[in-house]
Amino acid sequence: MVLDPVQIRRLGEKKREENQRLRRHLKRHHFVERRLKRIAEEIEERVDCTQCGNCCRVATARLAERDIDRLVRSLGMRRQDLLTACTSRSAKEGLVLAKNDKGCVFLEGNLCTLYEDRPASCRDFPHLVRGSGSFLSRMWHMPDRACYCPIVYNALEAFKVEVGFVR
Repeated sequence: MVLDPVQIRRLGEKKREENQRLRRHLKRHHFVERRLKRIAEEIEERVDCTQCGNCCRVATARLAERDIDRLVRSLGMRRQDLLTACTSRSAKEGLVLAKNDKGCVFLEGNLCTLYEDRPASCRDFPHLVRGSGSFLSRMWHMPDRACYCPIVYNALEAFKVEVGFVR
């Protein structure tokens, strides 16, 4: 299993096209989704995300109304103050948690300061096992995520073996 963030970035970029072909392969071939999700779960269990934190540095965290309500309660802020200080609007993704030069505004080192009350998009990350939409629709983002997330990189490598993907 590859865990080093530098290696993940290098290998993920090197295998980006291959991972895009895997996504297309899964779309055209029969596979047991439960088995792939179980593989991803097993990898998630073996990876300590607090040793990495790349998702908080690279990915955006979309916010739903219930996420905003939870953050307002958790942080003891007025809604408008939270929206002004801690969010931004992305043309592509809508309302997201703001970022600074180190990543998400709630990231300290590799740890989330509002972990227990983090948004659903953070809670479901990397969206291999949980998330909105079908498993195949979530696979659309995985070639990019394989460049910064050890869980995704290792899961895609295991998926290739499981489905007999020809590299």
